[in-house]
Amino acid sequence: MPPKIRPGSKTAGARPQNIQELAKIAGVSTATVSRALTGAGHLSTATRERIQKLAAELQFKPSTTARNLRIGRTGAIGVVVPLGHERTQHLSDPFFMTLISHVADRLADHGYDVLLSRVVPSDSDWLDRIAQSGRVDGIIVIGQSDQALVLDQAAKTYKPMVVWGAQIEGHAYHTVGSDNRLGGRIATEHLLAQGCRKLAFFGDPNVPEVEERLGGFREAIKAAGEGVAGALLPVHFVPDMALATISDYLGIADGVDGIFAASDTIAMMTIQALAERGRVVPADVKVVGFDDLEIARHTLPPLTSVRQDLGKGAEALVDTLLALMRDHAAPSVLLSPTLTPRASTALSA
Repeated sequence: MPPKIRPGSKTAGARPQNIQELAKIAGVSTATVSRALTGAGHLSTATRERIQKLAAELQFKPSTTARNLRIGRTGAIGVVVPLGHERTQHLSDPFFMTLISHVADRLADHGYDVLLSRVVPSDSDWLDRIAQSGRVDGIIVIGQSDQALVLDQAAKTYKPMVVWGAQIEGHAYHTVGSDNRLGGRIATEHLLAQGCRKLAFFGDPNVPEVEERLGGFREAIKAAGEGVAGALLPVHFVPDMALATISDYLGIADGVDGIFAASDTIAMMTIQALAERGRVVPADVKVVGFDDLEIARHTLPPLTSVRQDLGKGAEALVDTLLALMRDHAAPSVLLSPTLTPRASTALSA
């Protein structure tokens, strides 16, 4: 038997546009309809089932936007990528794509949408504007770039924010990231163990995470003692720019036999530049990357890389943010990197 329709109201064939129209059709208050559709509050089983059945027959979907306005939330999390250090870098970068996809999946598991922003900062208030826009319930920042002071400024007044990247002493914002200094040592010690004695680090030390990787590189070089040398080549993350810089360096560098690249993308450009100059990996030069993205398996030769567990990192980012949104304690998280050895550092038997 179909639900009774209140005389003079819309017919069952008309699809209600909002909860008020459905309440008129059902002959009840909007509060009763709200309780019936959300399962909240006290309501008789018969009334709840009658309204739910009517809503299904009329194909009524409650407005998420309206509900969020009532409860003071947006249902969206801002995922922000600041590029103060590398203004021409794109979100199509394999590292960004991998980490953002993991973050988006974890947020979706908790019922949140993603508002993605690529920001090339033009002033120091860009993050405050996002935080105070009313469009998001919290913010995940992917990388600190050269914006640590801006992040600190925002964290003083906006609590639900977490940053992917290195922990920097004295800064107020919460971070989730790998132990980059340890990763730098692991990569360099591996090259040394493979017999490399004239090493080079390729990366931009203006980025805090890369600076930490360089620190680990230098620690391992120092610990190796006499007969080992390490050089620094500042390199952009943008592939074409990286390739040009690396190619020029290889044209004048003498005897480099081991290269630690600050990212897998830079490592790929390194292998290409070496091939163009007739140098064979790993027979002439051994190469280690950082991140261990899917692309590391498909380079020629396959790339040895320091692995960051980005799936675990994304989970920690989301869990930390949700805790902060509930005003719970949420310490920063430091992940331990590991080495994934492949053919770019090992000669075939």
